[in-house]
Amino acid sequence: MYPVKWSLNACPLFLIFQFCTSIDTITPNFSLKDGDELVSRGNIFTLGFFSPGNSKYRYIGIWYYQVPYQTVVWVANRNNPINDTSGVLAIDDHGNLVLSQKNQTVPIWSTNVSVAPSSNFIAQLCDSGNLVLVLNDTRSVLLWQSFDYPTDTMLPSLKLGLNRSTGLNRFLTSWRSQDDPGIGNCSYMIDSSGFPQLVLYKGSVLWWRTGSWTGQSWSGVPEMISSYIFNTSYVNNQVETSIVYDVTDASIITRMTLNESGIIGRFTWNSQNLQWIGFWSAPIEVCDYYGHCGVNSNCDPTNVDNFECTCLPGFEPHSSQEWFLRDGSGGCVRKAGVSPCTSGEGFVKLPRIKVPDTSMAGVDMSLGLKECEEKCLRNCSCVAYASAYYEGNKGGIGCLTWYGDLVDARTYSNFGQDLYVRVDANELAMYASKGPLGKKGLTAILVVSVVAMFLIVFFLYWLVSKKRRVIRERWQSKYSFSLNTNSPYFEESPSRVEFDENERNSDLPLFDLSTIAAATDNFSSANKLGEGGFGPVYKGVLTNGREIAVKRLSKYSGQGIEEFKNELTLIAKL
Repeated sequence: MYPVKWSLNACPLFLIFQFCTSIDTITPNFSLKDGDELVSRGNIFTLGFFSPGNSKYRYIGIWYYQVPYQTVVWVANRNNPINDTSGVLAIDDHGNLVLSQKNQTVPIWSTNVSVAPSSNFIAQLCDSGNLVLVLNDTRSVLLWQSFDYPTDTMLPSLKLGLNRSTGLNRFLTSWRSQDDPGIGNCSYMIDSSGFPQLVLYKGSVLWWRTGSWTGQSWSGVPEMISSYIFNTSYVNNQVETSIVYDVTDASIITRMTLNESGIIGRFTWNSQNLQWIGFWSAPIEVCDYYGHCGVNSNCDPTNVDNFECTCLPGFEPHSSQEWFLRDGSGGCVRKAGVSPCTSGEGFVKLPRIKVPDTSMAGVDMSLGLKECEEKCLRNCSCVAYASAYYEGNKGGIGCLTWYGDLVDARTYSNFGQDLYVRVDANELAMYASKGPLGKKGLTAILVVSVVAMFLIVFFLYWLVSKKRRVIRERWQSKYSFSLNTNSPYFEESPSRVEFDENERNSDLPLFDLSTIAAATDNFSSANKLGEGGFGPVYKGVLTNGREIAVKRLSKYSGQGIEEFKNELTLIAKL
């Protein structure tokens, strides 16, 4: 019985139309022996036998043709190595691609597809790195492809994820070591339960997760913002949940690899320096590791001077002693005597978050953010909510709700989603009053405060200076002698000031210096009447003809301003 017909999108059709004995093709009449190689039509990939590292065993695999350092991206018989060079890769009488060893009747490895016996099958190595098995007459029926069974490497156009119709689950598994490509201890796959997310396991332990798909990227992979060399396709429907990365420029050689240490990384080949350049890997920071701070907590790696673990709003450390010793694995519990399901409860917004593990989250893509809040508020078991997708100016789309413990939330400096955590009325009031701010907010407040203080000081200085100027002008106007010719006597002047013993420090009448200088002919020696302890005395004539005597304080006088005032007071009384 023939399998379901799939679209042959992993290998361009023009490659399939080539003559069956092409160097990129295995046919029933042309097999691949140890020492032979298949090269894809565009000289991109090679298929052949190899021995990894210091191993003596032989494996059939695919590696880059143009990269001088053999970089294997797929291995067929990874758990069944050949101990000599007698291996042969061929198409058998049933149409399957099989790997056999000399003098052995049982295949070491096989594509193991159910097809009608025929001699009209071919296997071809595509420029994408995909090895495909097809019918030679139709060339449009894909019977098997290596992209459905990846090893430790994800190539452009390779699809990771679950096909719900066939049950096929495509995921990466690490090598055991650099010398052994057998299935290792680490795996990288899409967890389709709840709201799907990519997860990395080390053995049976959840090691790291990408977070859920936000509509633009994985919530826990901020580097995907700069995906300038990739077109990413994410699908989540009744048929499948999958992710595919395609390069925008076919000349770019790039791969994503899971190593035996449990690190997933993206690499690009630099043809000038002849080396692989790594530009992303995970997990790296302490907050990357799954559940580093336990349940109901948030991990913030920017708290360089403090413990990176903090309890979510409304929670407190399960063990204060462990928390003090910077061990957050015990997580947090709801504060004692607090119920978040009473009158006045609400939600505290936490920005720039990789939302908690979504494998147990509820999903409703028909609700907006406001409806999501109302839904969570109606259910006392709902402890948090967030938008499922975020699409720029459109805001949040869909509704994620959590019930029970919140696991593996973390904060980013300039990336992530908004998470709304349920709290009681007292906690809500506390957060509303203090208005939780980040470091940038505090810095902004400090800068604004300094500027405001500077402006206030400057304004007060200007105000005082202006007031002094006005007082001086009024004082000068009030106490200057009138030069009105209708006032023949000094005593009759309206500006006359009387001094007594209690008014020694009262302000004295003033003349402008220019008036005094003009009256004394600029203190001419011809007008000098005499000289005392304070300084010389000059005769002067005002513009109205009034004769005056001017005493000028000498800069060499040993007397002070107070003594000078006393003498002026005495003169004013005479």
